[in-house]
Amino acid sequence: MKLSHLKQITAYLQKFKKISAIYRVSDTIIKVVFDRDDELYFEMQRSNSRIFKCASYARSKVYNAPFDVLLAKRFNRANILHIELFGGDKIVRFKTSVASAYKEEITYLQVEFTGKYTNIIILDENEVVLEALRHVDIFSSFREVRVGQKLLDVPQAPFEAKEYPIEDVEQFLYEEYKKEMEDKLSSLKKQKISLLNKKLKKLQKLYESLDDENELEAQAAKQNHFANLILANMHKIKPYQKAIEVDDYEGEKVKIELHKEFSSVAMMANSLFARSKKAKQRASHLHIEKDSLLSKIEHMKLFIHTVEEAKDVAKIQLLFPKNVQAKKVKTNDSIEVFWVEGYKVSLGKNEKGNVELLQNARAKDIWLHMKERPSAHVIITTDKQNVPVSVIESAARLCVDFTMFDKGRYLVDYTPRREVSIQNGANVLYNKYKTVEVDTR
Repeated sequence: MKLSHLKQITAYLQKFKKISAIYRVSDTIIKVVFDRDDELYFEMQRSNSRIFKCASYARSKVYNAPFDVLLAKRFNRANILHIELFGGDKIVRFKTSVASAYKEEITYLQVEFTGKYTNIIILDENEVVLEALRHVDIFSSFREVRVGQKLLDVPQAPFEAKEYPIEDVEQFLYEEYKKEMEDKLSSLKKQKISLLNKKLKKLQKLYESLDDENELEAQAAKQNHFANLILANMHKIKPYQKAIEVDDYEGEKVKIELHKEFSSVAMMANSLFARSKKAKQRASHLHIEKDSLLSKIEHMKLFIHTVEEAKDVAKIQLLFPKNVQAKKVKTNDSIEVFWVEGYKVSLGKNEKGNVELLQNARAKDIWLHMKERPSAHVIITTDKQNVPVSVIESAARLCVDFTMFDKGRYLVDYTPRREVSIQNGANVLYNKYKTVEVDTR
């Protein structure tokens, strides 16, 4: 963040009289509510520190580290005594007080936008470190940031920074958020699409490596024929041969190679009959494997398309929930699982996944499906009577995203699972349903 911008933002912050609330909304973003309803966000990522404003920013989790506990204790409902750009550097310092029953407690909140050592440090009135977002030891920097140690000043920069005037500071703060989201969205899209493309190529390679059905049937017939020839020529064959030459039914010589030596002629024939049966079964079941892989390939293409069309970071985060492998949760490769506002939303990747969802869902779970057309089945797992409309809308959007490439207005029906009657496979009848419109244009 430019020093010139920080000067002007600091002047803007000086109008505030109170910190109403302060807490982390993500690992590196601190939300500060000034004078009850004026919200600003401090992004403390080392390579991308900035201050921004936005309509709302979802809190990823509740943080309870010592830093967060002290942050709330010292600055929630704190009076602002003074705000300054400390030492003429990229450091914003808030001097605050909390009036208690015994005495007034002075605390400094020092927000440092200093590149490698970007930090938020809580100091007492003697400038001794009480806590910090990042602790810095003496081996990393001459300026140690450690609880109980007095904080040294940052050395003055050896150059004079250029001035970059801001016409409207508040508009600038909103633009900073917009820019950050655009940069983050672009980076996330690139990263996730690369990951999905690797999975897609792997599925396509598997599909291309599948055996040919006609070749398998021909192979089965050939091995069956060879087995019968061995039985017809038993008196001419000696045990422990790996390759034999026999007469076929027309009197022509036929060379038969076995995959290993057998102690009897009967075992040779049985081996060929077994291989023939296996090839025949493989040929008869090949269409199931092909259909399964094709449905997974189609699902992956829809997944990539959905990521490409995502308009915000929240959508990407919804599509890629945090890894649950540490909990050793068994995954199903026919079902995609998402989390929307704490609700588990499961989506069938193919017919097998749709059938499993229908069979395993509970009576109160919410079932969703596109109106009067084939689509992915979606289940919202819940035991509540009323699921938030926002969750249903998000689940309906997922249903459309993983069914349709074309943009448009689509209708999605939803109803409790108990109202859905399975007819055949994933074909169902349902009643007492409601409908939500999804506009993907």
